[in-house]
Amino acid sequence: MKTFLLYLIFGILSVSFLAKLNKDGKTQKVTTKTGADMLVAEHLDLIEGKTIGIITNHTALLSNGVHLVDTLFHTKGVKIKALFGPEHGVRGKAPAGKHVGNAVDSATGIPVFSLYGKIRKPTKEMLKGIDLLVFDIQDIGARYYTYISTLYYSLEGAAENNIPIIVLDRPNPIGGINVDGPLGKKGYRSFVGIAPIPIIHGMTMGELAKFFNSEMLPNNLHAKLTVVKLQNWKHQEYYDETGLRWISPSPNMTNLETAIVYPGMCLIEGTNVSEGRGTIAPFLKIGAPFIDSDKLIQALMKEPIKGVKLLPVSFVPVDIPHRAVNPKYKGEKCNGILIHVTNRKTFQSLRFGIFLLYELHKLYPKQFKLKKWIDKLYGSKGLREAIENGKTPEEIFATWNNDLIKFKKTRKKFLIYN
Repeated sequence: MKTFLLYLIFGILSVSFLAKLNKDGKTQKVTTKTGADMLVAEHLDLIEGKTIGIITNHTALLSNGVHLVDTLFHTKGVKIKALFGPEHGVRGKAPAGKHVGNAVDSATGIPVFSLYGKIRKPTKEMLKGIDLLVFDIQDIGARYYTYISTLYYSLEGAAENNIPIIVLDRPNPIGGINVDGPLGKKGYRSFVGIAPIPIIHGMTMGELAKFFNSEMLPNNLHAKLTVVKLQNWKHQEYYDETGLRWISPSPNMTNLETAIVYPGMCLIEGTNVSEGRGTIAPFLKIGAPFIDSDKLIQALMKEPIKGVKLLPVSFVPVDIPHRAVNPKYKGEKCNGILIHVTNRKTFQSLRFGIFLLYELHKLYPKQFKLKKWIDKLYGSKGLREAIENGKTPEEIFATWNNDLIKFKKTRKKFLIYN
């Protein structure tokens, strides 16, 4: 009986440790530990005694809210030689698309090299005196997000200069179950399409690093790569199921719902319709002066779209410091739609975005314009030409099915999590 009571007490304590109650009284998994947390708590031996360079931005917070750089700056046995910043800079204050220059980090006095200016890859001169690179940046799960291009070039720079690189993993905010979209075609490689992967890749930064390092670097290069894995995360989990605090990865990626719609709604950047920059809800609202909100919603509701509620909206884009400079239709009234995701498991962001482009072209053939920029986002001219030639969304989706099946088979080799 005594033994049974001991087992019972141990079991209760174990459950208390491994789970917590949410507002509805249901158990939730313990908080996910990021690669940065795991490095500091359990793997400091990987960097102790080394002179390191850190490729990072404002998202590299530990669970205690302190930035990785600030933590390691005060860690005995670790010397930070330089920081390397992606789009938006190390502290995340530069607007989208604005080149970032070299500087000195205001918090630590460490030199900062920009990887979002004329130079996008760590050079031999930048890496002088560095024994080891550490990469810690939060992605959002879409091919166009430039942080994965910075990851690619960081691996390439590390390989070229024979410097080991550690990638500290973070969750894919929109999960790793949905993998969708065309693979980028040859001739359309850019900083918003660095590799032939689908628009929704379903991988973490650590998984992408393994994939890039094994399959994608030029001249058969391979970096000496270590991935510090996440603890307590699975591919089916969205960011709000991790217990981690949301940190806007870029100025206009203000919440998880925005990240969920982004793979489809970013395509609006390649048109003359506002993607909502210059408002408090970019990508969740779109519009233009020539749009009739009710007509557009009625047209979209005839399509096989699930998991979303569409509302009419009007807005006037304005400059917002650190978020939007000269947005489309600045100072003009735009009419359009506000998107609210009601079921993220049935909502298909990319396909919704293509339905939206299709209906805009049908409703406003003279006013609606597709720009060449959409070719870079999509990874080919296929989407633009298909819509201009009256192809249906279903016909467009069919064009990527075979490539997607092949990609998913290759992708499996590099997955770290269930």
